[in-house]
Amino acid sequence: MLKIGVTGGIGSGKSTVCRIFSQLGVPVYSADDRAKQLMTEDEDLVERIEGLFGPDAYLANGILNREHISDRAFHDATLLGKLNALVHPAVFRDFDSWLEQQTAPYIIKEAALLFESGSFRDLDYIVTVSAPRELRITRCMQRDGNTRKQVLARMDKQWTEKQRNDAADFIIKNDEKTALIPQVMELHRKFLFAASE
Repeated sequence: MLKIGVTGGIGSGKSTVCRIFSQLGVPVYSADDRAKQLMTEDEDLVERIEGLFGPDAYLANGILNREHISDRAFHDATLLGKLNALVHPAVFRDFDSWLEQQTAPYIIKEAALLFESGSFRDLDYIVTVSAPRELRITRCMQRDGNTRKQVLARMDKQWTEKQRNDAADFIIKNDEKTALIPQVMELHRKFLFAASE
């Protein structure tokens, strides 16, 4: 079974691309969504996050206090590194157990920090979803209600567009000028062919 990574900077539209793959019957593991779930469901991880961020890390109902975590982590590189060192291994383990249950010719692992976390090393091909910086900023501001400053702060913690494009095997353009579906269909055919060899 081929393992394909799909990544892209914040606001690039990687989730939209993965929904198209999913509609083609390709199993998609969203590392970012699973990380959010594990941060509230995995008791060991919850305990370690509380140890790192204090009692305010979780709200009274047990939900992760995102505002508290992001306010502290995105302004402290050391703290962000420690958080990633807790979350990434938990996601790797979760992905491995999910992978064992899959039977498709190929699967997709979607992750914003595919390169930064090092998880790209375990994958056969990497696809990056690329979009112009200003378009990505606008999308994030509209989608999340964030200020431009908040979006830029998150972008600064990720690889640059050039770094991702240079490291990827394939690039999907999501610039609102190039049709997405034909690009996805072409890769789908390539991956099915590669998986059958």
